[in-house]
Amino acid sequence: MSTVTHLNPPGLHTSPAYSQATIAAAGRTLYVGGQNGTDGEGRISGGIAEQSRQALRNVLTLLEAAGAGPEHVAKLTIYLAAGVDPAAAYAASAQVWGPHPTAVTVLLVAALGRPEALVEIEAVAALG
Repeated sequence: MSTVTHLNPPGLHTSPAYSQATIAAAGRTLYVGGQNGTDGEGRISGGIAEQSRQALRNVLTLLEAAGAGPEHVAKLTIYLAAGVDPAAAYAASAQVWGPHPTAVTVLLVAALGRPEALVEIEAVAALG
């Protein structure tokens, strides 16, 4: 059972990829720090599609460690390095994230903490 209610009221644009807002039920909250497309050895490789998929796999790994899944996520924040094609990041992310729309903010930034990183993803999840 999900602990997150998705709000998409009439009068606002709707999308199968995200919710306009979410309500997290009372309980524990998980804050996932920014995840780059790093593998288990800390390496970052590939373009925006590969890095986006890996960053989301990292988020999913942390959710699983907390006993949660993408259905528990109330908010994602995605930072994309300047010059990155957001459409490529969205398409790659959908392959890993699946049909779990949530509130999402996407920001284009000048650079990320690691020069080779093209994407960084944060999550907030309601664990119940």
